[in-house]
Amino acid sequence: MHQTTKESLAESLKKLMNTTPLAKITINDIVSDCGVNRRTFYYHFQDIYALLEWIFRTEVTNAMEENTTYQTWQQGFLKILIYLDQNRKMVLNTYNSIGREHLETHLYSAVYNLVVNVVDEIAVDMKVSQEKKEFVVNFYKFAFVGLLLEWIRTNMINDSDQIIDNLANIISGDIHRALLKCEMQ
Repeated sequence: MHQTTKESLAESLKKLMNTTPLAKITINDIVSDCGVNRRTFYYHFQDIYALLEWIFRTEVTNAMEENTTYQTWQQGFLKILIYLDQNRKMVLNTYNSIGREHLETHLYSAVYNLVVNVVDEIAVDMKVSQEKKEFVVNFYKFAFVGLLLEWIRTNMINDSDQIIDNLANIISGDIHRALLKCEMQ
């Protein structure tokens, strides 16, 4: 029941964001569209930004599914791009609002989870300190999210498959080489 209510509130906010700037959407707008009362909204979320954060946290994570291995990371990253593209109006609305931080936070979190799994998998038989692995993870996290944010900033006009192909061509084998350079002697 609770998850269904949260999902209904999320769908209402997403629907409203297709036509209205985030800053102009009120809780009354959301609950009216959703058919619940304000108390129900506040039972689940502190404010609209908490709802927005919940949307990104759950939907971006779900979009990646289990594609977080060395063999599947490109598919996981592509699914993030597809999710963002399918929710283009909401994403652009968020990006161009005070809520941008919520979008960025969850992109960093999702990409971190993707990259940390890949790095851990590659480094399994290597002698690389946790600190150095974390540095490699953060380097790629910032690079990948930078690509995503630039793509969003330019209204997502580039083809997501082409972004993945370009990224794969550029970094093919680079994570492994970076970890090799970090190996302890």
